[in-house]
Amino acid sequence: QVHLVESGGGLVQPGGSLRLSCAASGRSFRTYTMAWYRQAAGKQREWVAHITSSGTTNYADSVKGRFTISRDNAKNTVDLQMKSLKADDTAVYYCNTRFPASWPWGQGTQVTVAS
Repeated sequence: QVHLVESGGGLVQPGGSLRLSCAASGRSFRTYTMAWYRQAAGKQREWVAHITSSGTTNYADSVKGRFTISRDNAKNTVDLQMKSLKADDTAVYYCNTRFPASWPWGQGTQVTVAS
C-alpha cells in the first residue's frame, strides 16, 4: 500500500518562501514521474510541476521561475521549493505520480500566503 505524506506548509507573507516535502512509503518512486498539485478553496485540483525519473522538470506557467521541484530517489522524497509567493498560491498542496496521478492522495499540506 502506497502512502504519501506532504509537509512543510504554513502561513507566509507575500514575497516569502517555503519548501514543501513529500515522502512516499510502500513503493519506490524511482521509475515514476512525480508531481506536485494544488487545490485552492472552491477550485479543482491543478497540476503545478513534475519531475521525471531522469530529472527533467516542467512547470505550470503560473509558477515558472518561482518554484523548483527536486527529488531524492534514495530517500523516496520529492520537494517543492517555492519563492516569491503570491496570494494566488494559497492552496492545499499534494504530491502524486503524473500521467496519471495514480496513487492514493495524501492529506496534503496547507500553504497560506497572506500579510
